Amino acid sequence: MTQAVQSVSSEVTGDLYAEVRTFYARQMRRVDALDIEGFADTFTEDGVVVHANGARAEGRAEMVAGMYRNKPRYRDIAVRHWFDHLLIEPVEGAEEGELRVSYYSLVTLADREGRLTFEPTFTVEDVLVRRGGRLLTRERVIHRDLPVEF
Repeated sequence: MTQAVQSVSSEVTGDLYAEVRTFYARQMRRVDALDIEGFADTFTEDGVVVHANGARAEGRAEMVAGMYRNKPRYRDIAVRHWFDHLLIEPVEGAEEGELRVSYYSLVTLADREGRLTFEPTFTVEDVLVRRGGRLLTRERVIHRDLPVEF
């Protein structure tokens, strides 16, 4: 699947950009530390994640169960999620504070000897909402990057 580049319809402030970057830094530190409940708490209660393979996790309980099933994969591995090239767009006509965020993701895995491997790269599309004064992920769709067709 190729990802179309969309133009930003409205600019975001530097403060909002910094808040979103900080949100992702905290969210990814939780998942990298295998803090499953803490990571799930960064999603709305009814949040949805659609993985690149088509698997869906709907709601925090499904997310937590799936992460515990996959946890043994990360034994003796240090995982790091690297996000960059964020495009942040307020969603016009939606609830106040709703944002559409698209970014690139690189995941590294380091073993006890420091050998580093890479996961495939992904483009991620999130919908963030503000609840109780804080940002939460309501929806995440993950696309595995593929060559552009021409």
